[in-house]
Amino acid sequence: MRSGAKVAIVGGVFAVVAGGVGYGGYNLWNGITGGDSTVNARAESAPRTGPITDEEATATAKDFLAAWAAGESDKAAQLTNDPVAAGPALLAYKEGAKVSKSVITPGTPVGPRVPFTVRATVSYEGVSKDLSYASELSVVRGLTTGRPLVRWQPTVLHPKLTVGATLRTGTAKVASVKAVDRNGVELTKEKYPSLGVVIDTLRQRYGAETGGTTGVETWIDSGSETVADTPLLVLRKGKPGTIETTLDAGVQAAAEKAVKAYGQASVAAVEPSTGAIRAVANSPAEGFNTAFQGAQAPGSTMKIVTAAMIMQHGLGGPGSPVECSPEASWKGVTFHNLDHSSFKGGTLAKAFRTSCNTAFLKKALGPLGEKDLEDGALGETARRYFGIGLTWQVGVQAWDGSVPVSQGGETAASYIGQGKITMSALNVASLSATVRDGGFRQPYLVAKEYGDREFATAERLPGEIASGLRQMMKETATEPDGTATRAMAGVPGPKGAKTGSAEVDGRDTSNSWFTGYSGDLAAAAVVQAGGHGGDAAGPVVAKVLKAG
Repeated sequence: MRSGAKVAIVGGVFAVVAGGVGYGGYNLWNGITGGDSTVNARAESAPRTGPITDEEATATAKDFLAAWAAGESDKAAQLTNDPVAAGPALLAYKEGAKVSKSVITPGTPVGPRVPFTVRATVSYEGVSKDLSYASELSVVRGLTTGRPLVRWQPTVLHPKLTVGATLRTGTAKVASVKAVDRNGVELTKEKYPSLGVVIDTLRQRYGAETGGTTGVETWIDSGSETVADTPLLVLRKGKPGTIETTLDAGVQAAAEKAVKAYGQASVAAVEPSTGAIRAVANSPAEGFNTAFQGAQAPGSTMKIVTAAMIMQHGLGGPGSPVECSPEASWKGVTFHNLDHSSFKGGTLAKAFRTSCNTAFLKKALGPLGEKDLEDGALGETARRYFGIGLTWQVGVQAWDGSVPVSQGGETAASYIGQGKITMSALNVASLSATVRDGGFRQPYLVAKEYGDREFATAERLPGEIASGLRQMMKETATEPDGTATRAMAGVPGPKGAKTGSAEVDGRDTSNSWFTGYSGDLAAAAVVQAGGHGGDAAGPVVAKVLKAG
């Protein structure tokens, strides 16, 4: 073999060690395949069908990983089902990321999936450091040949790599940053995992404004101005600049712990008097920031806005009489209450605290509603008083909420947070914050001076509407029949809450939503397939509010 390349046995499986500019690829390849140039020809002459066997998965993975580790990007690409995309990506891994040596260790195949670990040595300007991580590949059959091939996707090269992104090593684009909370406490990705993507975004957007100096790093270049790059390795440190956030380390810690109890959950907390964001957490913690960017049906938490619309148009108030029937129909669509509950001789406040869908629909879509309310009335209330649908300048990527004009049965569905309505946990937390303060204050993570941003503004809630909403949210959190009472027990007053369950894609179990406030802190959470709002999302919000 050429100097700088060898095959070693590690833990019963092979590890490829390739060094030097040439990587010793040709001889290494011969070492793996035995120099048999007819291997692929035999596969093509007798195409196979059926599931990938363990032997095929093992052999294909070994050949691909060997060629990759040897720096033979073309050879490795031909062992994938998409060599046109794989070739440039594999070449960029070596040349763009400045990988001078690779040790790749396959694990035991699980069906067609083969896990492996990578220890790549990155070298730049006389500095070398190891970049270690785990990933996996899948082996599939070629559509025309039946050959076993690696199913190409960017995550084969690195689990955080996405389509259009590349690995780079060099002088960092912007200075690294030290993010601190409102009291100057440093916020790190290690201690607060949900803040990883947030800190990366703050660095990309505002790092140049913090006065730090750049270092040498390896990072995932997203290829987009709106998606943050992901730092992977620091070869030479620069001087970080300090960026002040509105977060509260104590509340953030409680939020991280609360969502960790669920497979998929998100929570956001906002200070009603200012709009300052005090916490954001997701489970899983890394990746997409669902708490800010998730666009999901908010379920009955939307009744906060629907109740405001009803009062705004003079259709009723907390004490208005309503009846809660098990079902109600509108424009050929039948709606029902969760668990088909019902009551007679109640009020709108009772319908709110027990989350009766049919009472709200009848109040909004009765004779007056049918005659006077336009299909866009709910959206107008949401924008006018709650800032939903305006352009928010949070400081990082965030969904602004959407309450579009609807027709027919979708209009009725929108009144109970279904249909085309989409919101994030941050949007729903802002609903509670608006009720608590009496007016919308756009949530923000960093001061508007960063990036010279303008905050969205909305009209303050009329006094009677604000007091009516506070009354109904208080009863929901304190009355024996309130759907939020159990979850909010022990949360200090003044307090209020609203639960929600959102049906999604015909699944048997609804998403669990909950929003509430205590003192000068409001929060909202969503737990995927969590069921009743008070059962899953409720405890998450309660833990966050207690930490405030």
